Amino acid sequence: MKSKQILLGISGGIAAYKMATLTRLLVKAGAVVRVVMTEEAQAFITPLTLATLSKNPVLSRLYNPVDGTWHNHVELGLWADLMLIAPATANTLAKMASGSADSLLLTTYLSARCPVWVAPAMDLDMWQHPATQRNLETLRQDGVRVLPPEAGELASGLSGPGRLPEPEQIAEVIAQWFSGQGVPVASHDSRVALPLSGKKALITAGPTYEALDPVRFIGNHSSGKMGIALAEALAELGASVVLVKGPTNVNSRSPQVRELAVTSAGAMYEACSEHFADSDIFVAAAAVADYRPESPSTQKIKKKEADSDRMTVTLVKTPDILAEMGKRKKPGQLVVGFALETENEVENALSKLERKNLDLIVLNSLNDAGAGFGVDTNRITLIENRNRIDNFPLMSKTEAARIIAQRIVDLLP
Repeated sequence: MKSKQILLGISGGIAAYKMATLTRLLVKAGAVVRVVMTEEAQAFITPLTLATLSKNPVLSRLYNPVDGTWHNHVELGLWADLMLIAPATANTLAKMASGSADSLLLTTYLSARCPVWVAPAMDLDMWQHPATQRNLETLRQDGVRVLPPEAGELASGLSGPGRLPEPEQIAEVIAQWFSGQGVPVASHDSRVALPLSGKKALITAGPTYEALDPVRFIGNHSSGKMGIALAEALAELGASVVLVKGPTNVNSRSPQVRELAVTSAGAMYEACSEHFADSDIFVAAAAVADYRPESPSTQKIKKKEADSDRMTVTLVKTPDILAEMGKRKKPGQLVVGFALETENEVENALSKLERKNLDLIVLNSLNDAGAGFGVDTNRITLIENRNRIDNFPLMSKTEAARIIAQRIVDLLP
C-alpha cells in the first residue's frame, strides 16, 4: 500500500470510533490517508484524533464558515486511488443511492473517479429492512463495492448481521486489493460460507484487436460489459476471479477481480492457458476474433493511388480458446461459453455446446432489441442440453450476470 492514496469517509454511527485504528494501520502500511467525515460522526470520534493519526487535516464541511475557504470535493474525488466509506450508516447509504449532495462526504462520493467501497454498520432491523437492501442493490449496480457486515451482538442488544468488520480485517482487504490478489469477503453471517468461497474463476471479456499494421486493426463492437458483470457476480458469491480483458474502457470495481489486459486473440489464449489449470470455473464471454491478418505490416500501410479501390488481406484462424479449454477440462472443472447468433439461434448454440465440450452456454440473439453490443441490457437463454433450455426476459447485464452465476453454482459438483 506504499504511497497509495486512500480517502476515508466516516458517517455518524457508533462504529466510527474504530476508524482511529484503521487510519493508524493504513498509515503504518505506507498509505496516504485523508479523512472526510459527516458532522454527525464527530459525536463518536473527534477530527483532532483522526488528523493526528492521518497527519492530514480532517474535513467535514463544504467550506470553512470562519474564513470561507472552499473544500474542493472534485479535487478530493480525483485525488484518491480508493474511497472507503466506513461506517456507512443506513442514512448515508440511502443518500448515496438517491444521489443526494447535502454534505462534503456525499459530494465527494459523487465526484469520485476511483473505486468506491462501503462498509455498512447499523442495527439488525435497519440492515434487514427492504429499503436498506434496495439501496445497497442500487449502489452495487452503480459500481460500489459493498463489504458485508459481520454477525454478532449489536449496540441495541440484538444479535445478527450489522457489525462493522474489525479494522485489521478491513486493512487486510485493502492491502490484498492493492496487491492485485483476490479478496475473500465474508458473508453476512460469518458462520455461513459464500457458495463460491475457495473457488477460482477465469473469465474472458471484451473484444480482441488483430493488427493490420501499427495503426489499424480488425475488431468488433464488444464493450466487455457482460463479461465484467459476470466476473463481479461470481466475486459477490465468494469466488476469486481472474478477468482476461480485451481492449475496453470498462473496468471492474470488485476487489476480488484481478484484471489481465490483453489485445489480441493470441495474447488472450496465452493468458487463459496460464490460468485455466488452477481454475474451477471458466467462462468465455469475450468476443474473440476468429481470424487475424497472416502478415501484419510493421509500417503503416499507405494507400496506393494507382490501385486505391482494392486491398487484399490474407486471414488465418486464431486459436479457438473455448474449444481448447473444453478439451483440457478435467473432472470438477466447469466450462461455460457464450453464443451470439442471428439465425437458428438455439440449434447453433446447442451445436457449439456439444462440439466444444461445454457444461453451459449462454445464448444471445442480435434479433432481440437491447441484447447486442455496447448496451447495458441483455436477453439471455441458458442452455445445458436439449432438455434444459431456459429463456429470460430483457434485463440489465448485472441482473443477467447474477442469474448466470447462480446457475454456475447449481452446476458445480
